[in-house]
Amino acid sequence: MRRFAVVGVALSIGVLGLAPEAFAASARVAALQVGLRTHGFPPGPIDGIRGPLTSAALVAFQRENGIRRTGRVGRATRRALGARGRPLLGQRELAVGAVGWDVAVLEFRLRRYGLAVDGRFTAVTAVALRRYQRRHGLVPDGIAGLRTYRMLARRGRVQLHVVQPGESFFSIAARYRVSPWQLGRENGIPLTNVIVPGQRLVLPAGARLRTPAAAGSPAPRETVRVAIDRWARFYGVDPKLARALAWMESGFQHDVVSSVGAVGVMQLLPETWEFVDTVLLGFATPRTYYGNVQAGVRYLRWQLDYFGGNVRLALAGWYQGARAVGEVGLYDDTKLFVRVVLALYGTV
Repeated sequence: MRRFAVVGVALSIGVLGLAPEAFAASARVAALQVGLRTHGFPPGPIDGIRGPLTSAALVAFQRENGIRRTGRVGRATRRALGARGRPLLGQRELAVGAVGWDVAVLEFRLRRYGLAVDGRFTAVTAVALRRYQRRHGLVPDGIAGLRTYRMLARRGRVQLHVVQPGESFFSIAARYRVSPWQLGRENGIPLTNVIVPGQRLVLPAGARLRTPAAAGSPAPRETVRVAIDRWARFYGVDPKLARALAWMESGFQHDVVSSVGAVGVMQLLPETWEFVDTVLLGFATPRTYYGNVQAGVRYLRWQLDYFGGNVRLALAGWYQGARAVGEVGLYDDTKLFVRVVLALYGTV
């Protein structure tokens, strides 16, 4: 704990170089909800949404503590919240045993990993944080410090979409030019689950509403489907499998770019596309929907060959990396990815 305390002092005087609370507004609301609930003022569910229950609870809390009833969270309100009102995220290093506003903000950002948001950094919090760190190429030490905060800051502010009648994961993903898989993972909901009107979905970072002017620019889905079938037959891949994977990754959209830089119909990382061009094909495929499909299907063929035709492991290798699958087995989210792709088999 000595290392935690010493570094915490250093971070609190600005070593991070980040603006206080440079993260999603909904995470701040969730931290407020945790603080209000801890003090006996029920704000409704800890969902990060500033609804009437949260607003009423805040005003009641301020009235009870002799604070001007502004409905805003200022210094006086934070002081009255005690340990649950400070410090802001990024002002200290967080590890097991920490309690505070910043812990609640962090937990809310990690909620897709099954965390309860209560402002207490426990061993369960550390496990979820390690998964986040591993996914984003950070050292998985379960401690929130400089690099973790910078990665969180790059994720941007949370955008919400309220599900309308007749909408699905795939139609919503197409509307915002994001991957259906990203959308489901962002909300901790398998794509095989049913979503209902009125349900709030968090949109992945980089989501942008498709405008009528841009709607006609990408290749039509049927054209993309034909390209997938063409290259699947050419490389000896089951077209139903290739289509299920492409639908899972992008919903047959070419203008999708993920938060980690994966692009196109097959959601290829630039380094993966370069590997296919350089090692597997020996020539550069065009950076079009057609070239993306060719490179993606060829990479799927490579995964199938690597795992001796085992479809489940090939899909796991696609998502997690072939070497990681061989060395550590399948992560939980990899298993979910594989399960959903196989559920889509023959349906698209």
